[in-house]
Amino acid sequence: MNINKITRQWFVMVALIMLLFIVIIISMTTGDFKMAPNTFLRTLFGAGDETETMILYEFRLPRLLITIMGGVALALSGAILQSITKNPLADPGIMGINAGSGFFIALLMIFIPVDSSNFIYVLPLFSMMGALITIGVVLKLSYDKETGINPVKMILIGIGLSTALSGAMMMLTSTFNKEDVEFISKWLGGEIWGDSWSFVIMLGVILLICLPYIMQKLTVLNILNTHDHVATGVGVNLSVERRNAVIISVLLCAGAVSVCGSIAFVGLISPHIARQLVGARHERFIPVTIVIGAILLSFADMVGRLLISPAGIPAGILVSIIGAPYFLYLMRKNL
Repeated sequence: MNINKITRQWFVMVALIMLLFIVIIISMTTGDFKMAPNTFLRTLFGAGDETETMILYEFRLPRLLITIMGGVALALSGAILQSITKNPLADPGIMGINAGSGFFIALLMIFIPVDSSNFIYVLPLFSMMGALITIGVVLKLSYDKETGINPVKMILIGIGLSTALSGAMMMLTSTFNKEDVEFISKWLGGEIWGDSWSFVIMLGVILLICLPYIMQKLTVLNILNTHDHVATGVGVNLSVERRNAVIISVLLCAGAVSVCGSIAFVGLISPHIARQLVGARHERFIPVTIVIGAILLSFADMVGRLLISPAGIPAGILVSIIGAPYFLYLMRKNL
């Protein structure tokens, strides 16, 4: 049985990686400047002409890497939240983390003039502060001493807080200049705006910090997803492990939304699909979740750019079109 499950996991992983590779090829070769697949591969390895090299390395490749890494970060963030709260409906966007990040980014733009040279460092920091405060409020208000975290209460508080913060952020935009209003509008729509190599490095560093920690804690996450008395019985420090997991989840989400905009449902959909494909144990579904998250966001961004050119449709809107019906299905199934 275990051999069959391992074989299934490898089969699923290979199929998903092939699908991701197809998305990458289509994304890199289509657009206003069309590029044949063999030209893309030749240019990727340094044999393209000046125009092809500039288009690939200055425009398309950084954006692709941002969407892939952003999808990975959001998917992992959702998977961790679902495990530590034992709530299948937990998602960074639904729980208000995205709105908290956006509200603090708006505060940053209003009250603290930021030079463009250090914007890349300050933006994720403020995004993370907003996300941590928001998730802290949601978990505090939804916690009961006798029953623990109430899943339904947590979702309702998250949605309410998200709505309130989004409204406050829109109110703050009345004090913005035209350029700042345009930026916030794009951010709210989930438009990939941080598509330069500096943001690729920033998000890559966050993933390099978080991924090894998550991979070391897969067994702990399996235990946290059981009853609290079972976790305590095997020696797991619940408060410490949950706190650390929340910090990692928020770090991943804040890093992603600070460059990808307010994108919901990737963290909700990806873990669910992964569990249905390979089972509920974290060592099996976490690697699958990573690839599914990368596919979802990179595919949404690719389709958005190709449907309406040159303006495009923000990736966050396309993901929401897919994710909203799925969320309603899960609500009906689990509540």
